[in-house]
Amino acid sequence: MGYESQLQIPVIEFTKDMVRGTDGWQSLCKRVREACESFGCFEVVYDKISSHLRDETFSLIKELCNLPVQTKRKNFTSKPLHGYYEPGGEFLPFYESFGIDDASNCNSVRSFADLMWPTGHDHFCKTINTLMKELEELSHMIGLMILDSYGLGEKPETMMRHYQLLRVMKYLAPPSGECTEVAMAHTDKFSSAILCENHISGLEIETKDGEWIKLVPSPSSLVFIVGDLLTAWSNGRMHAAKHTVKLSGNKERYSLGAFAVPVEGTIIKAPKEMVDEQHPQLFKDFDYMDFVNYAVSHQSLAIDNANKLFKYAARHQL
Repeated sequence: MGYESQLQIPVIEFTKDMVRGTDGWQSLCKRVREACESFGCFEVVYDKISSHLRDETFSLIKELCNLPVQTKRKNFTSKPLHGYYEPGGEFLPFYESFGIDDASNCNSVRSFADLMWPTGHDHFCKTINTLMKELEELSHMIGLMILDSYGLGEKPETMMRHYQLLRVMKYLAPPSGECTEVAMAHTDKFSSAILCENHISGLEIETKDGEWIKLVPSPSSLVFIVGDLLTAWSNGRMHAAKHTVKLSGNKERYSLGAFAVPVEGTIIKAPKEMVDEQHPQLFKDFDYMDFVNYAVSHQSLAIDNANKLFKYAARHQL
């Protein structure tokens, strides 16, 4: 990460009037697939999320992060990668994060708000739920495009059932003010993520060639990132993008991620259509929760190299 590449990730525009099966849809499917295979990510231009909704969401996120730490610790769950992460420690000293499970469900958001505020927070619930419904719709649309790009359609055996995990993330400004890696380089352990930031750049993506691209999306854009599970599901065709966050100066960075998480009990397996002579099967089928639990219990592997986990899955058939 010694320099910034002049490369740029693909920018793909999604509009309200897209119709599945049309020439325009098929063209977008091809672009989505190429971006996921070549870069593992792309910038999303999406006109259904207003600037007002984004600004209101980040205002509420700052309010959430300003709560007492004893309150924030109530966001506890036994599910790995779902609960509250407190700043400090060896791996994430500048990172704070909350998790809201099934965040497109109004009852889930309300349950979270009732933990954080004694009398609840109707405005928080309505705003977060509105945003997450839009992000869930976008995530579903991209998922359909991936299926269509490989000619798979919506066969039950080719699809994974997901729910949306919202992670609210705060990155503290480094004390020195100098450029500092505030989130260690990693690949995501879920299927995919849609990231939204508060106009403070810092996200960097590693290319397949080992170069790092500093992303500066437009104020109205989002970023879609391929996770480890899509790499396994696609039999290695899709590239799980390693990414990090680097900050300088004295401004804190806020972002949120809508993660597509398989429902418990999901077996990750490549559809038979994804396996042929040119693409022999790379990984044995494995249980999603076993994979995540193993990743979390071997933190250096979880951060550094997901391929090691896949090799483990192939040898031991998790």
